Amino acid sequence: MPMTNRPIDVPRADAPPINGVPRDLEAFVKSDQFPCVGAKSALALAQLTVLEGDDILSPTRDAELYEALGRFGAATQQDTRGVASFACLFTHRPIMSEVEFETALWTRIQALHDIDAERGQHWADGVDNDPASPVFSLSINGIAFFVVGLHPGASRPARRFCRPALVFNAHEQFEQLRMDGRYGRMQSIIRERELAHTGSINPMLTDFGRGREAAQYSGRKVQPGWTCPLKIKT
Repeated sequence: MPMTNRPIDVPRADAPPINGVPRDLEAFVKSDQFPCVGAKSALALAQLTVLEGDDILSPTRDAELYEALGRFGAATQQDTRGVASFACLFTHRPIMSEVEFETALWTRIQALHDIDAERGQHWADGVDNDPASPVFSLSINGIAFFVVGLHPGASRPARRFCRPALVFNAHEQFEQLRMDGRYGRMQSIIRERELAHTGSINPMLTDFGRGREAAQYSGRKVQPGWTCPLKIKT
């Protein structure tokens, strides 16, 4: 039976973390509501890196997030397991609409890109810097990332976490999973679980090179004419 439109009941973030992962995120990733087997594996293998941020509308931790994400991205280049994820968790706040969250998500992403541009970082190899391109991926410190936005106001249960969050997955890891044959199996499992739990598969999800990656980040169902607000400066 599909879930009701509310976040699952999870421990508050101030509960003692396990292996550095806050209890609310741990409970969400382990729940049936969340179908991503890659994130579940990252949690089980202690490959889920977490940074606690402030309000998602505040720029105060942008520089810290940028530095932490850069270290994480560099580490993924040395790891062949392909299951590591980086999550920036923001503080609890009044529930945002999907449009409001999408605006906040791209504001934080723009801030990260602005830091990248100020430091003269090149765009990651193998992906495009045009958000309208089917082979676009966000580039931070020369590493390509796919971003997953989570928040309490999400319409789809798989994106409905108890507080705003941005999860970054290195594009190179997806390529490694494709090369060793795991990607297709993981994708099938994820879609089967989402279909069983919600009654439908997220209509926004497409494979790399077959759709608009940027349109998938916030989790909101956007129209064909949607334009990514990211202003590229590199």
